[in-house]
Amino acid sequence: MKGILKYAKPYAAYMLLTLFLKFAAAMMDLFIPSLLAKIIDDIVPTGQERLILFWGGIMILCAVCSVATNVTANRMAEVSAGGMARKLRHDLFSKTSYLSARQMDGFTISSAVSRLTSDTYNVNRMLARMQRLGVRGPILLIGGIMVTMAMEPKLTLVLAAALPVIILIVWLVTAKSVPVYEKQQRVLDKMVRVLQENITGVRVIRALSRTDYEKRRYGEVNEELAQVEQKAGRITSFSNPATTLALNMGLTAVILVGAWLVQEGESGPGAIIAFLSYFTIILNAMLGITKIFIMCSKGMASARRIMEVLDAPEQMGVGQAPDAPGYGETASSPYHVEFRDVSFSYNQKGKHLSHISFGLKRGESLGIIGATGSGKSTIVNLLLRFYDPDEGSIWVDGQRVDRIPQEELRRKFGVVLQNDFLMAASIEENIDFFRDLPKGEAYQAAIHAQAAEFIQEKEGGMGAGVAVRGNNLSGGQKQRIMIARALAGKPRILVLDDASSALDYRTDAKLRQELHTHYQDTTSVIVAQRVSSILNAGHILVLEEGECAGYGTHQELLESCREYRLIYEQQMGAKEGATA
Repeated sequence: MKGILKYAKPYAAYMLLTLFLKFAAAMMDLFIPSLLAKIIDDIVPTGQERLILFWGGIMILCAVCSVATNVTANRMAEVSAGGMARKLRHDLFSKTSYLSARQMDGFTISSAVSRLTSDTYNVNRMLARMQRLGVRGPILLIGGIMVTMAMEPKLTLVLAAALPVIILIVWLVTAKSVPVYEKQQRVLDKMVRVLQENITGVRVIRALSRTDYEKRRYGEVNEELAQVEQKAGRITSFSNPATTLALNMGLTAVILVGAWLVQEGESGPGAIIAFLSYFTIILNAMLGITKIFIMCSKGMASARRIMEVLDAPEQMGVGQAPDAPGYGETASSPYHVEFRDVSFSYNQKGKHLSHISFGLKRGESLGIIGATGSGKSTIVNLLLRFYDPDEGSIWVDGQRVDRIPQEELRRKFGVVLQNDFLMAASIEENIDFFRDLPKGEAYQAAIHAQAAEFIQEKEGGMGAGVAVRGNNLSGGQKQRIMIARALAGKPRILVLDDASSALDYRTDAKLRQELHTHYQDTTSVIVAQRVSSILNAGHILVLEEGECAGYGTHQELLESCREYRLIYEQQMGAKEGATA
């Protein structure tokens, strides 16, 4: 909670003014019953109509001022709470963007989405409610008790007897509700994940006739969330009736004792009516304070989840300062990209890569091939420093990648990942990707990526629209646009992670020829399932269960690596058979 309160500092003066207006409105509300008692007990018996109208006018003025002040303060509370939530959401998104891939694996994407949406909303509601009722409720409660104590001490003692019961009720509800709200948010994470999977995979689900299964799966998590929400509702719904019962029993006792005092001549009707008005004010104040505790229970549960992300340690520096130890440190090396005895595990248990070493000089190319799950994409993840290796080191331009600022490191790369994406924008905007490239470079990259032909056929050319996730394009068209995006920045290192799997052999061959002709100084790392995509690479790395099964040129591997030769014979033999 302390971490959340720091976001209130820029709005401190604004919030103080809001609280002052709330205080002023509460004092006016407390003043009105006293005026009513004065009119009934002191002025009405005199029969002076002018005084009755005068004091009645003051009551109306106090009521109007109270309403106007409350409305103004409530709007100000929403402004400051909204501003704090906006800043909190910004910082949460920023921190999420810079979390290491390992940390993101721990939090999960669905949890990050719900923390950015529902959790920040709960905190926003808590901050607004605290300003709207955090001063008004206690002032009305304490002020009402003080005024009634001065007015009728005996009746106030009756009222005071109900307060310990109410405090106990509020404490029990708060203690029970916070863990339930935390569980509710965790279940909401699961629901977001299931919903995200269903929306993303809707075509596969329909193609495999799994619609009914996914409906049941969604229904189960939806039912679980509903049950948790019902449990939270049952706990919090107990507070209002229990508090109202305690206060109404006190109100009944006040009426009985008040009637006795009037009969004995120890009090007047106006004082009793005013006391009942104060009792109503105190009742509403207690209900308001109860609502604050309920909202705070929900808000604190969400605040804890938000602070888990904001307080997450920086496992992977976003960039070294120029004066940081090791910044700019270089080693004498003939290689542009180098892996030195690198080992890595995603779960810190089994090895996903074991003792991988290779070196590429500037302009050379490396083809990586192997069975599914052999560690091909893991090498790409380590090279781009999405993860840091457990053992060994990775070097680019003679510098260890963990000593290079991340932005500087990744500016060296042009990348097409396995699960890359396209925006709902024009083809040109997808290739440019907010880099403000010089005019014509995006189209030139499209030519090199073998995308210009189908782009010209589309209405609007480079300005043609792309649907969400590129749903109005074929698989090969999407891959060529993404390759054009990688080439448009004129990268020093080009990484293609299974980027040509949807291309036909003819287009794939043309693409490789364009890369060889126009990007001779670009070091290339090509992950592929097809031998034809990498057989002309200067170096080929064959992976098997995270280990190096072979390393060399195409011809060398045919002679020395059984796994590579088997892949080559299966694929090229199938190709020859198909051609025949």
